[in-house]
Amino acid sequence: MTLTPPAAPAASAVPSRTLPTVRLRVPIEEDAYAWYDVFKNREVMEFHGGKPHGVSVYEELTARQRKHDAERGFCFWTLLDEADTVIGFTGAQPWPHSHFGPVGEIEIGWRLGREYWGRGYVTAGAQATLARVRAAGVPEVAAMVDARNTRSVAVAERLGMRLAETFVVPGSEPERRGYCYRLAL
Repeated sequence: MTLTPPAAPAASAVPSRTLPTVRLRVPIEEDAYAWYDVFKNREVMEFHGGKPHGVSVYEELTARQRKHDAERGFCFWTLLDEADTVIGFTGAQPWPHSHFGPVGEIEIGWRLGREYWGRGYVTAGAQATLARVRAAGVPEVAAMVDARNTRSVAVAERLGMRLAETFVVPGSEPERRGYCYRLAL
């Protein structure tokens, strides 16, 4: 079910800031354990199923990302801070669902360990992602964001993405809304 997009929010009055230095790397096998460690916080997983996933989920996800990078030149990369500590991921991949969302399109996404929130790491990583997928010839990206996830909504807007549609998250009980943001590259 597609709903009408809400009115665009007012422009942010937050002044721009210098973003931290980040590094993106294709996930290595050990990153499955690092992602598990940084994402096992319930606050981090609130909008990604509500509870932490087991290591096997991240083993499959990191393996899939290595395949995406080999085949497409981009993936969900491991996000490293200035000290080369794994703090999360950001990147792009083909939208993984066939029953809703931007089927057949490229999704940009991010997830960050709780202790790293509010420092600009996701915005810096997502900006690097946009440059890489643009260089790979991707014409447009979509970001699927839970409407309650104000932090991710703010990142999408800082990236210059536009709200394209509002939808009901499939299978959500109680019913939740989601946003699909888009950006032409």
